[in-house]
Amino acid sequence: MKNKIQFLLPVYLLFFSCSVNISKDPTEIWKNEILETEQNFSELAGEKGIRKAFLTYAADSAVLMRNNTLVVGKNNITEYFKNQTAENNTESLTWKPEFVDVAASGDLGYTYGYYTYSYIDSTGARIENTGVFHTVWKKQADGKWRFVWD
Repeated sequence: MKNKIQFLLPVYLLFFSCSVNISKDPTEIWKNEILETEQNFSELAGEKGIRKAFLTYAADSAVLMRNNTLVVGKNNITEYFKNQTAENNTESLTWKPEFVDVAASGDLGYTYGYYTYSYIDSTGARIENTGVFHTVWKKQADGKWRFVWD
């Protein structure tokens, strides 16, 4: 019996010391949250229109840079989109991040990648513009990611 205990005790201790719960790096979790938010943002733009998507995912303090002009705050962003082309299925915006990073604190992150904006002009021709986007994301008090810079 003594031999069994001498043998089983080290095996028992080894077994339970190796069963440490290794959790996923929180940075990777936050990056995945941002990527999922970015994907949902892009999908909403395709399904419900550019205006709806931007107003849904903008933080109250968000800033847009358009045509070398800053549009500061969600209220001004709302006004900006009222003066743009009406949402009428003649325009589309698609994008996909190529890179994401997040602060070690988990409250600020950014993405960048390529976008394609297309619309039908007055002659009926489809015009396509491509470029690079950069978005800064901030985690809100409710845990959701909203953009603060686009």
